[in-house]
Amino acid sequence: MSKHSKLVQGIGTNSGKYPAISNSRALKEYEAWSSMLKRCANYYWVKFPTYEGITCSENFKSYSFFYEWCQTQVGFGMVDNNGKSWQLDKDLLSGSNKFYSEDTCVFLPQRINSLINRRNNARGDCAIGVRFLNNRFHASCCIGSSVKTYLGSFTSEQEAFQAYKTYKEILIKQVANEYKEQLDPRAYQALMNYQVEITD
Repeated sequence: MSKHSKLVQGIGTNSGKYPAISNSRALKEYEAWSSMLKRCANYYWVKFPTYEGITCSENFKSYSFFYEWCQTQVGFGMVDNNGKSWQLDKDLLSGSNKFYSEDTCVFLPQRINSLINRRNNARGDCAIGVRFLNNRFHASCCIGSSVKTYLGSFTSEQEAFQAYKTYKEILIKQVANEYKEQLDPRAYQALMNYQVEITD
């Protein structure tokens, strides 16, 4: 990279080997790459503290490497039934949510990504999927932003969480099987083995 070249999001380098824009629109490769780098940038953490500490591999800092990597990935360029592109996910394969790399990332449909998205910032004092009301622990599972399934009320937080955990893990497997023929085999296997933790 020339010493005069500007870093993308203060992190990444673009040698110009591959285009970033076509017909006045960012290519999907560049869009995914730039969005990933943004989440690794200090300025983004100030606005969204839950992303603090996220990093990427040295290879992923290079647009040319990322572009070529995308061409080999199952799910890249695919769109879901709502016309939304499959998303770059860093959590499923690694069990961590802090590192983007060629070994930890896969492309997933938004429906699956939202199912496994850990929502620490959205949880109250109770375990994930649980709230305390009228001296009972109530379990429910929210899918996306609007669909919520009520799972019952319980005398203990642990019982309520177990109801949530059982329901969510079954649901994840069901959705994984719907996409089995389209998913990266590594992603499918990880979804079939997925464990919901009380700290999610």
